Amino acid sequence: MQRAGLSVAQLAMAVAPHAQRIWVACGPGNNGGDGLEAATHLQRWGKQVTVTWLGTPAVAPPDAASSYQGALTAGVTFSDDAPKNVQLCIDALLGIGTQPREPAGMMSACIQKINACGAPVVAVDLPTGLDANTGAATTLHVKATHTLSLLTLKPGLFTAQGRDASGTVWFDDLLVNGEALHGGYADAQLLAQPAPLVRKHASHKGSFGDVAVIGGAPGMTGAALLAATAALHGGSGRVFVGLLEASNLPVNTSQPELMFRPVQSLDLNAMVVVCGCGGGEAVSAVLKQVLLSCTPLVLDADAINAIAMDSTLQALLSARSNRQAPTVLTPHPLEAARLQDCTVAQIQQDRLAAANRLALRFACTVVLKGSGTVIAAPQQLTAINPTGNARLATAGTGDVLAGMVGAKLAADMPTFQAACEAVFEHGQLADSWPSGTILTASRLSKLSTSQPNLI
Repeated sequence: MQRAGLSVAQLAMAVAPHAQRIWVACGPGNNGGDGLEAATHLQRWGKQVTVTWLGTPAVAPPDAASSYQGALTAGVTFSDDAPKNVQLCIDALLGIGTQPREPAGMMSACIQKINACGAPVVAVDLPTGLDANTGAATTLHVKATHTLSLLTLKPGLFTAQGRDASGTVWFDDLLVNGEALHGGYADAQLLAQPAPLVRKHASHKGSFGDVAVIGGAPGMTGAALLAATAALHGGSGRVFVGLLEASNLPVNTSQPELMFRPVQSLDLNAMVVVCGCGGGEAVSAVLKQVLLSCTPLVLDADAINAIAMDSTLQALLSARSNRQAPTVLTPHPLEAARLQDCTVAQIQQDRLAAANRLALRFACTVVLKGSGTVIAAPQQLTAINPTGNARLATAGTGDVLAGMVGAKLAADMPTFQAACEAVFEHGQLADSWPSGTILTASRLSKLSTSQPNLI
């Protein structure tokens, strides 16, 4: 607790070095004890510190009670109300002690005052009201500008409502070995920058595989073209397009490298298939043939919706793993809810669990899109993607991601790795997008992380 308090105080001064009036809202447990320790350091460093403590020495954990006495000795001011014109606030109310119920009483009042203070807010371990494992938040929760995660990083900081609630996330292991803390077990991993693609000089187009994009029902041709363009710019040797639109294009003059073929003429056992982008109801007619193929398959959008409504297609999907035919599902929360016959709210309440249920049920890799995209697969440590932002909330960006996954698979990358790298790079493109410039899926589809200057 002493190390945690010092770390919180140091971050507070890094965030707001000139702040003089500091309010520390402390809960009744050990998170509050961390806040009390931080308050003591800040007081000794010449700051005007006011603490609102929701505990009492009689019922507080022993370490927190000791920290309270230390704060009193240091001259910290205690008050039931926040000081006026606060210049920095520290949320030490609950941390990982957050319960899945709405805060009430003094806890509720403190949260409201924290959110209304107008000053930088440093959350200790976790913003109050945010679930450490799921990222689900109570209706009333702290909206921090910075969060200091202690001992370990918590999955909830990076998915669902976590990214909006946590602000910039910092980490301090407090000199405790992670393996000793968890016995070598982790709930999830945070994706890191993948290694750059290195192509051998003695390569040809066959070295990087073929991708077939099947989709583009009447009125939705653009979705298939976005996925195909992304697969091409993602490095595929050749990209074929099988449109479900009767009057399919003989050539795309803006992207002449794309080769258009009738769906029935595609050799699905010789190429990676990306199916469902703009598929509409027409995709149902080809899904059985697609699912029976033996090559890697990416299922997106309307292909997922069709499978959700047909138990026969669900059985065919599950059976693919028995043929060693890898599959990647890329649902957004509504599509995932349809597959699990539940509500979007239930999916979002625990995104990691939802992705893992789908991965186990269909024996495949699942990319559950959204804030903090989750990638899950049987016998793999679930991954959470830290890249991406709200610029991606525009039509067609999901089709681009499907094409990017297809390109990775065509290069013979392992399925889970292909999904993880594509998701990371897709989000990274949005993060590096020029300020003030609108992100569109068509522009996104023609980029790669190694060519950011082409925007």
